[in-house]
Amino acid sequence: MSLAVRFDDIRKDFGPVRVLHGVSFELAPGRIYGLLGENGAGKSTLMKILAGYEHASSGEVLVDGAPQHFDGSRAAEAAGIVLIHQEFNLAEHLTIAQNMYLGHEKRRGLLLDDAAMRADAKRYLAQVGLSKHPDTKVRDLIVAEKQMVEIAKALSRRARLLIMDEPTASLTPSETERLFALMARLKADGVTIIYISHKLDEVERITDEVIVMRDGRFVARSETAALARQQMANLMVGRELSDMFPDKAPVAADAPVALRVEDLSVPDWVDTLSFEVRAGEVFGFAGLVGAGRTEAFEAIIGLRKRSAGRIEIAGRRADLKSPRDAMRRGLTYLSEDRKGKGLHVSMSLQDNLTLMTLERYAHPLLDLKAGRAALTEAVREFGIRTGDLNSRARMLSGGNQQKLALAKFLQPNPDVIVLDEPTRGVDIGAKRDIYFLIHRLASEGRAVIVISSELIELIGLCHRVAVMRTGKLQATLGLDHLTEEELIAHATGTH
Repeated sequence: MSLAVRFDDIRKDFGPVRVLHGVSFELAPGRIYGLLGENGAGKSTLMKILAGYEHASSGEVLVDGAPQHFDGSRAAEAAGIVLIHQEFNLAEHLTIAQNMYLGHEKRRGLLLDDAAMRADAKRYLAQVGLSKHPDTKVRDLIVAEKQMVEIAKALSRRARLLIMDEPTASLTPSETERLFALMARLKADGVTIIYISHKLDEVERITDEVIVMRDGRFVARSETAALARQQMANLMVGRELSDMFPDKAPVAADAPVALRVEDLSVPDWVDTLSFEVRAGEVFGFAGLVGAGRTEAFEAIIGLRKRSAGRIEIAGRRADLKSPRDAMRRGLTYLSEDRKGKGLHVSMSLQDNLTLMTLERYAHPLLDLKAGRAALTEAVREFGIRTGDLNSRARMLSGGNQQKLALAKFLQPNPDVIVLDEPTRGVDIGAKRDIYFLIHRLASEGRAVIVISSELIELIGLCHRVAVMRTGKLQATLGLDHLTEEELIAHATGTH
């Protein structure tokens, strides 16, 4: 099973922009490596070169001592190198089994052997702990289940080197534990694992060695046990990084209620949810995957049917029929799925930014100069790192895509902002930027609602946190009770 890799002076250019600058390091077989770096550091590009999705502009990749120039991902997979993408690479209309064997179909003579593929898929799904029938359509899965399908698909390729890009971003703690146990088994079998994550506690726990990249360059490597978590963060950003969360400004006692929800019910998801958020408050929502948090807010803004409930914005009843209706009433919602629902990644940065407020830039023809000025301002204000203002959104790293999405959803100047997993897949430096942006929005008198699976994030940001479990509100905790233990106890029903 063992497989050794060496990167020798790898450079990569996208047009005039160089994203990798002579990267060289090697990977010994049968170890788990944490590959760290801010968004835009070049980690994903380097891994795409290794997995056959991109070609290096110069330099060589050596596998077991021999230079390899894979002409695509299938060639890399044939050599035992499999990449699990951060953004899912699944066909929504196909079944789990069909996705797992797409392009690698089993046959019996001239016909597809559906029974064999279904049986094998069931076996690999059991390995990752996903109890779904192989004939389930992928579009019917929640985000965490799609992640487990991606991992099961990678296992079906019999990987000798497995690249995991933010694999736990959408997993519950129990699913993460199951993944870590699986990784330990694979390592024992001699599989090399490259683990890309911004969750430094996970890197500290699961990896043998840490490799750090910054600005397209290799900057350091160390045995994981020899590095403190703060040292990892400092190496990633190239400076001392402290004070991750801003100080919480108190909410005025007479602050008006910006959003009130009473007895909201969503079929199969939410049962009589009531809460209110005041101007200047950061209000969190905690809960395990499937608790109904996202579905509640999709129903509030008209994306999902609700069976009951009263919604008030700034004291006035609001029966919202669509996200545009919500926007006009001063409420915007940024989905956890930035690629599928937050941005049009095939469109330009400027078109993405101005899409929600086109009437501001059309008189009636589009004022491209005004749009360009707005983009320039957003790039400066939100710290969006791009080499070319004319590029497509898909050319940005994950963290910079998230910053663009935030800028887009703030264009209408809303009074109530709902951020669903705002730092999912975002590096530690960009996380801090987003935390301080949330603080700024609240200090301007807006109400900010943060849905997050990261408990430390909720504790560090929020004035109060509502905890949901199986569609019901379990508790609303104030500052005096915001601890991981309290949040977990209410989310799991052990309080």
